[in-house]
Amino acid sequence: MTTTPQHKIGSEFDFRSTAGEVLRGIDLTGKLAVVTGGYSGIGLETTRALSGAGAHVVVPARRPDTARQALDGSARVEVDELDLGDLDSVREFADRFLASGRTIDIMINNAGIMACPETRVGPGWEAQFATNHLGHYALVQRLWPAIVPGGARVVSVSSGGHRRSGIRWDDVQFAHGYDKWAAYGQAKTANVLFAVHLDELARDRGVRAFAVHPGGILTPLQRHLAKEEMVAFGWIDADGNPLNPDFKTPEQGAATQVWAATSPRLAGLGGVYCEDCDIAEPAGADHATGGVHDWAVDPEQAARLWRLSADLTGVDAFAASR
Repeated sequence: MTTTPQHKIGSEFDFRSTAGEVLRGIDLTGKLAVVTGGYSGIGLETTRALSGAGAHVVVPARRPDTARQALDGSARVEVDELDLGDLDSVREFADRFLASGRTIDIMINNAGIMACPETRVGPGWEAQFATNHLGHYALVQRLWPAIVPGGARVVSVSSGGHRRSGIRWDDVQFAHGYDKWAAYGQAKTANVLFAVHLDELARDRGVRAFAVHPGGILTPLQRHLAKEEMVAFGWIDADGNPLNPDFKTPEQGAATQVWAATSPRLAGLGGVYCEDCDIAEPAGADHATGGVHDWAVDPEQAARLWRLSADLTGVDAFAASR
């Protein structure tokens, strides 16, 4: 079975492209997209861009009333309730969606949390790993009957933060010493590994998977960071004004996930990590800027994480076929 090389393909878009520009000339009329967290930050811009191109967008939200307010006036958008940190909520949302009999053409796993204080959800799982990875893993498994018929693209929103940590196989749940940035890095690595293995399992059925780094963007994702910490990082000044010239606007930050979900250039491709509206290169030796770390695209680690995720969540849509 062939795999997609982790190298640029020469997209006509770049670092500063917006989601609207990526979709120019693409008609999504009759398509259905699911965008978790599609009511805030880059998720909101993703929803607006997809619906603007004609897609019907389902936005599962932990705060559905807030989501409806944010999306008020948006055409072809519906909101439902979903808490990714609660597997019962994941199952209930999936059951409601499957009962509608609809097919999913685009699945964007966008929702997430970053660098939060130590928090436990479910049976004591570390919240960033549980919310960013396990909740989305379980959601895709539950929605699989709606994903496979239309040959959907499944896009997982990772981050350049994946370079902070691989999977901590000896202590995935941070039972022994919590570090909020290492936990975030592990969760974002898990997002990439999920795409790698999902693509391997699903490509013969016409479903392709991608992971993306949206870029640095100031959004509500930073809600758990003190202003002093962001000043120390050089992200903002003491008055809260952005300082980093490499930061994107939310419209630019949404572009890569929209590109991965819709670009004709990616037909027949999958299982790769993308950034700046192109497939990314492997990270350099210092892993400091750009590219994807080898631990995030390792097929063996991807398969191992899939097995762990199936054991933890109790769901695996592919178990009977292997």
